[in-house]
Amino acid sequence: MMLAASGFPNIIIPRRKEKLGVALVGLGNYATNWLAPGLEKTEHCELRGIVTGTPSKIPVWQEKYGIPDRNVYNYENMHEVANNDDIDIIYSVTPPGLHARDSIAGAEAGKHVWCEKPMAPTLEECQAIIDAAGKNGVQLTIGYRMQHEPNTQTIINYGSEETFGAITEVRTAAGYRAQGLPEDDWRFSLDMGGGALYDMGVYPINAARYSTGKKALAVSGIQSVEREEMFREVDETTVFDIEFNDGTIAKCKTSMGENVNYLEVDCEEGWYYLRPASSYSGVGGEVSDGTVLEPDPGHQQARQMDNDALAIKENKPPIVPGEDGMEDIRIVKGVMESSRRGGARVEL
Repeated sequence: MMLAASGFPNIIIPRRKEKLGVALVGLGNYATNWLAPGLEKTEHCELRGIVTGTPSKIPVWQEKYGIPDRNVYNYENMHEVANNDDIDIIYSVTPPGLHARDSIAGAEAGKHVWCEKPMAPTLEECQAIIDAAGKNGVQLTIGYRMQHEPNTQTIINYGSEETFGAITEVRTAAGYRAQGLPEDDWRFSLDMGGGALYDMGVYPINAARYSTGKKALAVSGIQSVEREEMFREVDETTVFDIEFNDGTIAKCKTSMGENVNYLEVDCEEGWYYLRPASSYSGVGGEVSDGTVLEPDPGHQQARQMDNDALAIKENKPPIVPGEDGMEDIRIVKGVMESSRRGGARVEL
């Protein structure tokens, strides 16, 4: 049974459940190697269901995680999860171009929605996900694990409290050298949300936003490709600036041709950095006052999912709501427009 939450009358929360049931939608690398193992470490939620279009994966997951037949779905019958009280949350881990389809289906089934980043390829799809969650009284959060990571939270607090004075400049980047991927991999498809800016660019975009706490007003950037045989319709590298409402500039880079991973913040009275800033482990850095930000040994995905499950159980806003994911896509679109115009400044 479901109980209407008192603080937010349109949000539903499970009655008397110690752990909320999660169904992973899409059983690719991230779900297999990071989310499912993370759910074995969580306190407030656990893996109870799967949604997949690959039948051969089903017995493997059932045997490993003890998932009963009644909690196994495909993309055609996923709506039937509405009748399954074992499952409280659907986590969309399909390629970004399918996030709207799967997230909306989950919301319309009355399940809380966790949507992996990037939220969706278009602003219209992002808004449709937000609207579906609101209409059906379920919570929506985007899978930005870094905002749950302890050293990143320290950086966020430095900015919001102006611990070292006002921020003067941010430099941040995220990227890897893509190789060995099949030609039909979604990362090479624009419609699926592929390319460096979509796939990895949301890391520096989100980092620039959460480290400053400011509103992005304008962007400028250039997209480029070196390996044209691989990147036929998407960018391999994008270099861009974000201009915030207080005049602060974030200098950003993302790439599928180069390994880059850092967040550096200069302030009027000091500086701090994370390097690496968005890896699955080892996120650490230094501060101008001598503080060393030692990497936290915890499982990032487990912490993220526990925090998001606790927000549902306690009927509190999630750390990363849907609007946060949509704002990053607004910036992505602005950078793409700027590149089409030769790097011209584009107001958001």
